[in-house]
Amino acid sequence: MPLLEVQDLAVRYGGVHAVRGIDLAVEAGRVHVVLGSNGAGKTSSLRAICGLERKAGGRVRWRDRDVTRWPSHRIARAGLVLVPQGRRIFAPLTVEENLLLGAYSRPRREWEEALEQIYATFPRLLERRAGTAGLLSGGEQQMLAFGRAIMARPTVILADEPSMGLSPAMVDTIMESIAGIARTGIGVLAVEQNANAALAVADTAVVLERGSIVLEGTAAEVRANPDVVRAFLGDQAGHAVG
Repeated sequence: MPLLEVQDLAVRYGGVHAVRGIDLAVEAGRVHVVLGSNGAGKTSSLRAICGLERKAGGRVRWRDRDVTRWPSHRIARAGLVLVPQGRRIFAPLTVEENLLLGAYSRPRREWEEALEQIYATFPRLLERRAGTAGLLSGGEQQMLAFGRAIMARPTVILADEPSMGLSPAMVDTIMESIAGIARTGIGVLAVEQNANAALAVADTAVVLERGSIVLEGTAAEVRANPDVVRAFLGDQAGHAVG
């Protein structure tokens, strides 16, 4: 049974249908990606799932509980934790202070264990634990954003454009880290424009166009349809997955 199940999700901004009745499911220990061009409805879907955007329709179930109308803070405490687009770290604080903010609702024993896990996953954060977070590179800040999410002891991590603004080498590092997070048993739902990088670590994938799912399947099945991917993600993405 999926940890997270989204049924017929819809989001509207006035008369504009940003998301049109999409279905998603995320299982423990697996990476599910939502691909699409800018404006396809990826971020709106993620924000609606975690309670930051009002839903025009549909249901969100977590561990077979209906959380559709739960506020975002309750959803986060339940174990559905967002890594937002742009990372949104607290630049004046140290790396470790940023991490500890993610564990504000957890007992000390749990956050000590989580810190050990994060520093093992992201050794660069261990090296810079006492440094100011604002001085980290973009890739290191993305590591910090994922680390902060892990501190909340999530069952599912929702990642919004984790490769945005990163160098190709750092994109590979972040994607490998996402795969590593999934191997610990956490389910990952990531929205991405970088089809090639996302499909390299995904188990399943969907492609959105104008708020609707136009292609879905295993990562291998999506990768095997380069013409369809090219049509919805652009020439560069299509060439990458071909």
